[in-house]
Amino acid sequence: MSEANAPSLRARKRRNGAAPIVMITAYDEPTARYADAADVDVLLVGDSLANVVLGHEDTLHVSIEEMAHHVRAVAAARPRAHVVADMPWLSYHVGTDAAVANAGILIRAGAQSVKLEGGATRREVVRALIEAEIPVMGHLGLTPQSVLAFGGYKVQGKTRDAAKMLLEDALVLQSEGIYAVVIEGVPALVGAQLTLALDIPTIGIGAGPATDGQVLVIHDLLGLTKRTPAKFVRQYADLGTAITDAVSRYAHDVRSGGFPDANESYANPPELLD
Repeated sequence: MSEANAPSLRARKRRNGAAPIVMITAYDEPTARYADAADVDVLLVGDSLANVVLGHEDTLHVSIEEMAHHVRAVAAARPRAHVVADMPWLSYHVGTDAAVANAGILIRAGAQSVKLEGGATRREVVRALIEAEIPVMGHLGLTPQSVLAFGGYKVQGKTRDAAKMLLEDALVLQSEGIYAVVIEGVPALVGAQLTLALDIPTIGIGAGPATDGQVLVIHDLLGLTKRTPAKFVRQYADLGTAITDAVSRYAHDVRSGGFPDANESYANPPELLD
């Protein structure tokens, strides 16, 4: 497949015959390299690295500098997939100038677009970013950076009024020029209605099967997290168990004297044998 970019992704509506968008998180060069080899469309350097890489309980404890560090690692894989980076909490909440400057840090680190959470309240920020020629992906529904305001990770859009507000927010973001929007943690019907109403693609995570694409955290997909996966996760491998088993066998071989053996040791030069 050809290299993905914001304009080509913007055109990926399933109702127009496009294939669903495949998006997965990546936080380092090896993960980005292997995921890109699997022919995904988008690599998201997500602020979820706070949870699955740094061990925090929420996404609020990651900085713009840490995000840029991981963006550089993902970009080092030179993926064909489009690289989008999350703008972390407080990097776009304190004015448009700061938001543009922080987004610029991520772009210079290797991101090709940025993602931010929130609806109409982020209108001015989205406008400023796009005026600065930075492509923007939106994120609505269960927005993890709002965990304190939500009182936990709760399904959103469960009432008519709440669903209507999500639609209004999505239309505002679309009017400001975002190229796609992540819809997280909403009833499947809401995901379907948002997808129908928007001309830009929707990428679901816990938003049902009717969206224009899907995204998962790669650690959830591979079985590498310490927490119970969310309802919307399908685990495709159990690498956590495989890693523990491999390291356990290594430890056994070291302690028993079985590693290293002659095959893993350098030969002795004849003059040393004298």
